[in-house]
Amino acid sequence: MPASAEGQPLSMTIDAGRKGAPIHRYVYGQFTELLHNLFEKGVWAEMLSDRKFFYPVDSSEELVPENRKRNFNWWRPVGPDSSLVMDRGRAFVGEHAPVVQLVMETPRGITQSGLSLRKDRKYTGRIALAGGPEARVQVSLIWDEGPNDRQTIAISSLSHEYTKFPLNLTSKADTENGRLEIVGTGEGFLAIGVASLMPSDNLDGFRADMITLLKGLDSGIYRWPGGNFVSNYDWRDGVGDRDKRPPRYDYAWHTVEYNDVGTDEFMTLCRLLIIDPFICVNAGLGDAHSAAQWVEYTNGSLSTPMGRWRAANGHEEPYDVKWWGVGNEMYGQWQKGHMYIDHFVLKHNMFVQAMRGVDPSIKIVASGATPFETSTTVRHHRPPLPAKLPFSYGTPQDWSGNLLEHCSDNINYLSEHLYPVFDSAFDVDEQRFVPVLDSLIDRVRRTPNRIRCAVEAWEEYLKRMPHLKEKEITLAIDEWTGGNRSGERRDFSRALCAAEGLHEMFRHSDVITMGAYTAFTGCLDYNGSESCYSSTGLVFHLYRHRFGTIPVEVTGNSPQRSVAGTFGVDKPTISSGSDTYPLDVSAALSHDEETLTVAIVNPAGSFEKIDVTFKNIELQEENRSWNISVTDIQNSNIAGEKQEINIMESRSNGLPNKLTITPLCVSLYEFKVKTSP
Repeated sequence: MPASAEGQPLSMTIDAGRKGAPIHRYVYGQFTELLHNLFEKGVWAEMLSDRKFFYPVDSSEELVPENRKRNFNWWRPVGPDSSLVMDRGRAFVGEHAPVVQLVMETPRGITQSGLSLRKDRKYTGRIALAGGPEARVQVSLIWDEGPNDRQTIAISSLSHEYTKFPLNLTSKADTENGRLEIVGTGEGFLAIGVASLMPSDNLDGFRADMITLLKGLDSGIYRWPGGNFVSNYDWRDGVGDRDKRPPRYDYAWHTVEYNDVGTDEFMTLCRLLIIDPFICVNAGLGDAHSAAQWVEYTNGSLSTPMGRWRAANGHEEPYDVKWWGVGNEMYGQWQKGHMYIDHFVLKHNMFVQAMRGVDPSIKIVASGATPFETSTTVRHHRPPLPAKLPFSYGTPQDWSGNLLEHCSDNINYLSEHLYPVFDSAFDVDEQRFVPVLDSLIDRVRRTPNRIRCAVEAWEEYLKRMPHLKEKEITLAIDEWTGGNRSGERRDFSRALCAAEGLHEMFRHSDVITMGAYTAFTGCLDYNGSESCYSSTGLVFHLYRHRFGTIPVEVTGNSPQRSVAGTFGVDKPTISSGSDTYPLDVSAALSHDEETLTVAIVNPAGSFEKIDVTFKNIELQEENRSWNISVTDIQNSNIAGEKQEINIMESRSNGLPNKLTITPLCVSLYEFKVKTSP
């Protein structure tokens, strides 16, 4: 089948004389939220689940309230359930603590299995215990079932008041089902207030292996702490002594947040990764005063109450956090504290005025949603719907339009979230998303199409509200992703969507100046002990380190096809992408204009050839290229195993007038610009 629309060979022209606005490093940003295993059993090094005993320790098979968090391990009694009680009077933190009644030489206590241990790796931690003077305690790290397959620490001389004891343990074997056992013998009682266990090579509480990989991405900015979670989050629960921070039930995600990663830990993460922080405040069930106090905690001097609190927690110097989001997806009925837009515009302004009253220099990201976003996500709302889809501009469902009309003086960035439905398209007659058996090329196109939708919406706002041209408001795509999200493993479709999504942001670098990919751990594959880059992570790594910063025009002879869907819901009036179907091409000069880079995505299962013309630039003969490709869309990198997918580099001489692009790949070419003698 011919490649171009005219049946001619596929071709493109790269015009270095037609330049766009510089690509901001924040476009490579990442999204974080305190849910699932992003932090807990993720980048945060804590190995124990429920270390503060939110749940009773017993033999039941159901957690009440439910806990949807993955990789959650339960504490179980050593001995009958009747050997311990959850005592509110002896709570170290939270509502209660397990208190064991000792029975002379019969071990009684608690144990937790499912720990990922590696041979000769050291683990460090602590435990808070109270008990009678006759109590004797053994804390054991267990890697197998033999009597010698454990290391044990003996603890005695307990008192009725809690005392913290250090734990320093070493595994002598590899296992995915290691155990920590805490048992007592003797007389009286044993109360266990809190426990913690981490690999000893952790970096200020974070996993060293994952920090190394994430730092390598050089992402520019991280958005935290979410996400739906933030609308029932009290930031004050997440500061101070980590062992004393209360566990709270997260009603957004039906899980428990232990508050080990709070403001100071997030700032530590940003320091370790050398990135800028972007904090999202609770504009759901939260209030403007609390948001302003949060700004004061991070940015206030020692003369302020919150600044003194920060110093008391070990951080005298202000963090100087510049980027602040007011709420998350406040347009959605799923959001705690959701309200109608005519009320939320008042709330947004109240929040910003209070926050800027503390620090006038902060930049505000408004919780926006164009009609594309509100139409796409209305499937999560309770019926009946307020109007037939697609929603119209200027209506209450035009959340971003209302924010711009009533709050533009209190906005620096306007957010848009996009989670394209990979295998479905919106049917306007049926008023729902329906499965579509289309090609991988079309499915990948859905991610950049939704980015293009946001740009089209912005252009419509400029027509409707000309005064916005005088404002310095740009778009923040501060939650976005794409690809097949139904499987446990991240197949290569996600990498293709990420690359084409970045391309579309590059094309509109004057409008989109911040991104936050969902989520930062999507760039990795990891288990309890090892981690590696996913194919998506390789894409972000390649573009951040090799792609230029000054986008230049790419034209071609094969326009992108229109995919299934509905204008105004899940696709724009003009398709996204370069006119190089089925390829997607983006090009950019380096900041010093000494290098030209050309990135090409091929989501097709066949080799594609494309003629190349360079315009308004002279290039040297020698060039380099990097390629990320797979032989099967299901290929993925798995932590602890040999990587299937890598960035492959090659060099060649001679300026190409034709490129051959391998199937299912992301390729990047680098050409040096000739300089005058």
